[in-house]
Amino acid sequence: MHIAKNGIGTTRPNPSVGAVVVLNDEIIGEGFTNSYGGNHAEVNAINSVKDKTQLKEATIYVTLEPCSHFGKTPPCADLIAEHQIKNVVIGCIDSNSLVAGKGIERLKKAGCNVTIGVLEEECRKHHKRFFTVQDKKRPYVILKWAETSNGFIAPLTKEEASPVWISNTYSQQLVHKWRAEEHAILVGTNTVITDNPRLNVRSWTGNNPSRIVLDRVLRIPKEAYVLDKVVKTIVLTELENNTSSENLIFEIIDFSSNVAKQVCNALQKHQIQSVIIEGGLQTLQSFIHAGLWDEARVFIGGNEFKDGVEAPVIFGKTIKEFKIKKDILKIMMND
Repeated sequence: MHIAKNGIGTTRPNPSVGAVVVLNDEIIGEGFTNSYGGNHAEVNAINSVKDKTQLKEATIYVTLEPCSHFGKTPPCADLIAEHQIKNVVIGCIDSNSLVAGKGIERLKKAGCNVTIGVLEEECRKHHKRFFTVQDKKRPYVILKWAETSNGFIAPLTKEEASPVWISNTYSQQLVHKWRAEEHAILVGTNTVITDNPRLNVRSWTGNNPSRIVLDRVLRIPKEAYVLDKVVKTIVLTELENNTSSENLIFEIIDFSSNVAKQVCNALQKHQIQSVIIEGGLQTLQSFIHAGLWDEARVFIGGNEFKDGVEAPVIFGKTIKEFKIKKDILKIMMND
């Protein structure tokens, strides 16, 4: 899993798989999935083995079932069979209909000893984005906000269109790391108008996420950063006859009915694997009410507002809670 994490944020729409080749309890090769169109983890692991004659007696461990179909690259199951790797240990079965056990079947027919389900829970957790898309037909949804120690996410009024920071600089840097790991980031109209956010990666190294903007009647000013076409941006609106370009796409949804579900459908259409919801109260609460969230990451700052916009009401299982200087970060799962 540690090797597989190296590919998070770069391999989509493919999963970020990790592979290790072992002989006599010694690692002789390892690899993770390259950016989309590049080598898969199994290919990189096999290529890293200096003496290929060792492969016949080796064991290859992979976090996800090797693919069995031709896509941008040939099937990994065929490559493993070609090198006559004796043992194959698989963390979890791929639920993609193009694979779904077919890779395992190919390996067994080639004479490999196949073991399935080793550290399965950990592997499924690592591949949570991929499995959510495959099994639930929607992206993995992460809710994120910062609230004051007395439960407000924003002041009632402010003088200029810029963020009012509740969390500290270390927490803010962590958010940029998260942005580099996820496929998209979503905000509502009011957040853009009041904060004019860039929604990019500035305090970390990595790819900028695609930007998703809810703008029912296109109130966002044209000079807003989110409309600068620097990053792929999808504007969800109810107004028709808008001209889309390569990096600025308009999608029509019905804002009078289950917006969260329609957002998920639109993102599935654009093959978005994961999204961080960084919107205001209304946007966050719409996903909570619809039950369309997987994870919530909540910063609790040490400061207070005398009055303000109250934090979302959410119920879930808290799996982790720790301090970042004076901030508290709480991670919740939708169980």
